[in-house]
Amino acid sequence: MKKTIVLFTILLIFATDNLVNAKPPEPKEIKPYAEDWYVTPEDIIRDIIFPAIDKRVIKEYGGKEASGFGWQQQRIVNIVYNNNHSYDISLRIQVPDSNNNPFEYADDLVKVRVSPSCDSPKIGCSHGFKVEVLDYEHN
Repeated sequence: MKKTIVLFTILLIFATDNLVNAKPPEPKEIKPYAEDWYVTPEDIIRDIIFPAIDKRVIKEYGGKEASGFGWQQQRIVNIVYNNNHSYDISLRIQVPDSNNNPFEYADDLVKVRVSPSCDSPKIGCSHGFKVEVLDYEHN
């Protein structure tokens, strides 16, 4: 019995000694995030227009917290280029219809105008960057 206890104690000492002297793994080379990500034009459009839609959804649904944080984009329906160097983007979104039932959604259509900053006599525009919600339809 004494031999097994001594043997077990020696094994325990060696096992814990190896853990104490273990080195942490070498950190991997940090790459710029753009090389590892796949970004679509739709992702870029979302990043640009979502803050304006957030404000409008909260306004349309009476400032309910669930509507502002729970809405989701379904798809871009249409993109139109205007003569004044702006784009009208129509998209469908889903907004939580009720705070009580998380599985009820309202499908809405939002039309947003994106005006990139422009100061060019060649194409006749002079305005700063602006995103505005033109139309909001409850369906």
